[in-house]
Amino acid sequence: MSNEEVKPEHEAELPIRVVDRRWWAQGASDASAGEAPARKPTYVEQLEQQLAEKDEQLRATIARYREAAAEYDAARVRARRDVAKEVERGRRVILTELLEVVDNLDRALDAARANPNSETLRLGVEMVRDQFLAKLEGFGVTRLETLGAVFDPSVHEAATTVPTSDPAQADRVLGVIREGYRVGDDLLRPAVVAVGQAPKAVGGEESGAPNARA
Repeated sequence: MSNEEVKPEHEAELPIRVVDRRWWAQGASDASAGEAPARKPTYVEQLEQQLAEKDEQLRATIARYREAAAEYDAARVRARRDVAKEVERGRRVILTELLEVVDNLDRALDAARANPNSETLRLGVEMVRDQFLAKLEGFGVTRLETLGAVFDPSVHEAATTVPTSDPAQADRVLGVIREGYRVGDDLLRPAVVAVGQAPKAVGGEESGAPNARA
């Protein structure tokens, strides 16, 4: 007989099955088997939710900041514009009051021209008047060219009418009672004038002369 020992049938080698019970190994095994992946831990989901909420709050804060900044800029522009308007309005009020000084100088010149013995006075007043007008021009104030011009209600104010037999002088400024002035391109004060009026037509109608102020 052979010396080899014959094992009984019940002692034959059996297949060994190893089960890995580690949770991460089980998750990987399940995923590899085609099953749904394991859910994230609860604390991770909470952190992600908090992060999303903070991100939304940040975007809302930035939007409010931009809106407030735009409103502030608009308010600052309006304030500057309002201040500029007030300054310009006050400036025009002062310039209009200074024109009364020029009016008095013009009256003094008219009186001096009527008196042949006051030539020296006339020259002195005229020099002061011209110097005053030059100062006003430095502020953008210029005198309107009125005498002989066609009556324009936007810059002229009719105080009276003057009958004229010359049709060419009808509706034209034939006399200046008070000079008018501009500041820049804007009217500072209208000129008060006397306007030529043509004689009545045969049918009793008058030419289109402006109405004199009351």
